[in-house]
Amino acid sequence: RMFTNIPAGRLSDHVGRRPLLIGGMLLVSVAAFFSGTAQSFGPLIFFRLLQGIGSATQTTVALIVLTDISTPQDRGRIMSTYMGSLLIGASLGPTVGGFVAEQWGFRAPFFAYAGLALLGALWGYFLAPETRHLSSDARPATDQQAAVPKSGLAVLWGLLRNLSFVLVSMVTVMSFFTRSGGQSTVLPLYGDSLGLGPGQIGLVLTVIAGANLITVRPAGSLVDRYGHRMVILPAALVSAAGLIAFTFSRNFATFIASGVLLGIGSGFAGPSPAAYVADLARPGEQGMAMGLFRTFGDAGMTVAPIIMGWLADQFSYGAALQVNAVLFAIVGLAFGLFAQETVKARQKLAIAKNG
Repeated sequence: RMFTNIPAGRLSDHVGRRPLLIGGMLLVSVAAFFSGTAQSFGPLIFFRLLQGIGSATQTTVALIVLTDISTPQDRGRIMSTYMGSLLIGASLGPTVGGFVAEQWGFRAPFFAYAGLALLGALWGYFLAPETRHLSSDARPATDQQAAVPKSGLAVLWGLLRNLSFVLVSMVTVMSFFTRSGGQSTVLPLYGDSLGLGPGQIGLVLTVIAGANLITVRPAGSLVDRYGHRMVILPAALVSAAGLIAFTFSRNFATFIASGVLLGIGSGFAGPSPAAYVADLARPGEQGMAMGLFRTFGDAGMTVAPIIMGWLADQFSYGAALQVNAVLFAIVGLAFGLFAQETVKARQKLAIAKNG
């Protein structure tokens, strides 16, 4: 996934969104099917790798499509609706997959996944339009005139030199880092060390996901109304507070309360970064911008279990969560203090354009 986002984004700027959106889902379907037929570890890893490539392609290009079709007035809400859909899938996936495996065997979830991905590809083929031609809408004329073709490396370097882009990417790194490291790796082990059972730990994780789902839509509306900094900074601080609260938890009730706090914070932090990148990207550079942005997030998700596991081994579960919290708070503060606000600028542009 991490090495697919940028090529997928860049390619979508050249060949269009639709072929990659459909092709990514087809690759997921084929790879999932053959994962279910694998008879040894090597082929399973190979087809899971292909599945990751297809998934990364589809996810990155889907964000670019949302960038194309959204307007200055509704970008936060559109991104939040998409994030909510992802959360529903991520929340229901383990439950449905476990039920299918229990009823029909451990290979069955792969075949079910292949069928669902095929349905998604067919849905895209018959109903999803090409949106690349919309990517310059709602941009200043000066920006459109300045959008001369650039090499991929030039676009990449320009994004990495943009402080606001780097800061929002760091917010995404910490969001993914927290989900993969703090939430999915350390919290279950910490709960187990306190004597919580698997069912109780699973319920805490479900509460976090539920709080995400409840808050993600309001988060998009707040972004459209008040701006990214007014949402991302408090969300990062609330997420950090939730992580710290876990370190003081000694029973199931306080674990649940801490999970609610973390879920609210991470839910509000969810849709805004992608909408912010969509605002920052210049015409013709949306693919590269979203691909690089996704790569930062996947990098955070990849390294988090290693770093958090090492911290837990060297110090304690609580210390690992505290480090996670401090890093999230620092990144949120840096974004709030130094990132450029884009919502007011695009709202003024929309007003000028409409009349």
